[in-house]
This record gives sequence, structure tokens and C-alpha cells, in this order.
Amino acid sequence: MSLSAINGQSVSKICLGTMTWGQQNTEAEAHAQIDYALEHGINFIDAAEMYPVPPRAETQGRTEEYIGTWFAKTGQRDRWILATKATGPRDEFSYLRGGPKFNREHLVEAVEGSLRRLQTDTIDLYQLHFPERPTNNFGFRGYTHFDEDGSTPIEETLRALEELIKSGKIRSFGLSNETPWGAMTFLKLAETAGLPKCESIQNPYSLINRSFEVGLAEVAHREDVGLLAYSPLGMGLLTGKYRNGAMPVGSRLSLFSRFDRYNGEPTWEATELYCALAEEHGLTPAQMALAFVNTRPFVLSNIIGATSIAQLEENLSSLEVSLSKEVMAGIKAIHSAIPDPAP
Repeated sequence: MSLSAINGQSVSKICLGTMTWGQQNTEAEAHAQIDYALEHGINFIDAAEMYPVPPRAETQGRTEEYIGTWFAKTGQRDRWILATKATGPRDEFSYLRGGPKFNREHLVEAVEGSLRRLQTDTIDLYQLHFPERPTNNFGFRGYTHFDEDGSTPIEETLRALEELIKSGKIRSFGLSNETPWGAMTFLKLAETAGLPKCESIQNPYSLINRSFEVGLAEVAHREDVGLLAYSPLGMGLLTGKYRNGAMPVGSRLSLFSRFDRYNGEPTWEATELYCALAEEHGLTPAQMALAFVNTRPFVLSNIIGATSIAQLEENLSSLEVSLSKEVMAGIKAIHSAIPDPAP
């Protein structure tokens, strides 16, 4: 299987991620990244109404605004397949619509807000950023079940998305941070009730988090719902810049304390092994990590994030990297010894 399209539109294997824009990157820097990516064959860009990250009420929506000003300045909206996301309910997002939900009222308001900030008439792929019901995502390994969790029924969410598609405000929808049960429930309801089918699922996937392979990879293959892989460099760990206790000034782990899922002894140990393997074979750690994700058959597109053009250039160079049998054997050995240390 070779997944390559969203709603019939071919997408580049690399997707331009944007969550640093408005926090670590200025508007001018964001526009420079868009220009560079477009010049190098990238046609897929991903945002979210809650960006930049870390999310704050004062900066909410700024990332979409930067994309919108680029569209307005250049008149080249048609050269991009545009994806963004609706925020799900968590206590930290009470400033969004009094606490966001995935019912009709909230989704219509969220879409209208994104369209306004993006300065466009339609969104190509509109994603549910994380499930409204309680699930074990964002680094939580265990699962606690709640029979009555107060979440919007999935069918109600699907009908709201159907209305938005029929209105032309969005062209298709996708899931994010979703589980096998959630993905299959959306797919089953789409089939039985004649509702829109999800086009993609955006979940974390990297050398230090291959949990997607357990359950969801089969869903991706059998249901034609490709993975949009986020954090393919494990929040920068797999670039090697944090090796030997280094903490570069301005790096995300030096600036923000919310990324505990990537902080643990097994994670650092696995990261060092992957970095050493890359260097042993004449690759940069980032090139090897991204090339691995690029070549997984269930990956629709690999979402890379950069805070500089130099980083963006290195990330895009992974498209030219072919991993040898020896490299793949080394990756297999490390994964077998330390599987998924940063879920």
C-alpha cells in the first residue's frame, strides 16, 4: 500500500508543521519557512487553532494568523493543502469557547474562527485534535474507563462535520491522538450511517515511539486511513542536540517543562544508541530518524517542525536518504531492546 492523498489531492511526503510559529518563530520567520518549503516541493501544511505550543490564551490562534497573512500577501493559497485542528476538552483550554467540545455549536464556531485567521474560504483537512472522551494519550500508558464521561456522541460529531463539508467550509476531516477503538468507531458509523469517512489520523510516531504499529497500523492499511506522523524527531531528541546532557539555549526542552513524555532514562538511552547508529553509517541522527518514518508504508505524510531554515533544510534532505539493510538491522536491534520509551 502506498498512501499519498487527502480527499483525492496528492500530498508531499513531508508536511510543514507550524506549532512554533508565534512563540519561538516570528511572522517573518514563519513566512520564510513557507517560502522555502514551497520552493522545495512541499505542498502540505498543518496547524491548529490552539497553536502555538505551549498553548496560552494570549497567543492562541497566532500560528493560523501567520499562515493567513502569507496567503493574503502572496495570493498562493491554492498551492497548499491546508490542514488545521479543533481543540478538544481539557481544563487548560477553558479560555476556548468556555471549554471546547466536539458538538455542532463548538465545531462551527471553531471552523469559522480558523477560516477567519487563515484568510481562506475552506480548509482541506479539518482534524479533531484529541478525543473528547478520556483516553490514554500524551504519554499515559494506563487506561481508566469511565462509563459516563459526558463526551459528545461520535455520531453527533460526525453529523456536524458532515454539515461543515456540505457547506464547503471544510473538504474532509481527520482524527488525531486517537486510539484503535476510536478510529474504528468513526469508520463504522461512517459506513453504517452514510456519514463522512475520516481521511487520516495524526498521531505521534518516531524511533522512540512506535506505538502506532500496535493496532493502528493495521487500521491504516485495511481502512485506507494514513498516518500523519507528528514528533518524528521525538521533540528534538533524535537530532542529537541533547546528547551528553547538553541543553542548547532556545531549544524546546530548555524553554518549556510540559514535555515529560520525552524525559526518562530509557528514552535518553535509546536516543544515544540511535544517534550513534546514524553516525556509524555516515548519516546525521535527524536524517536517519526522518528517513525511517518517511519509508513506513502506513505513513501518509511526515510532519516536521523547524525553528530555522537550516533545520528545515536538513529535515527535507531526509527525502533523499535510503536506509541500508545494516541501518535497518541496527534500528530493529535497538527497538527490540528498548521498545517505545516515549509513548
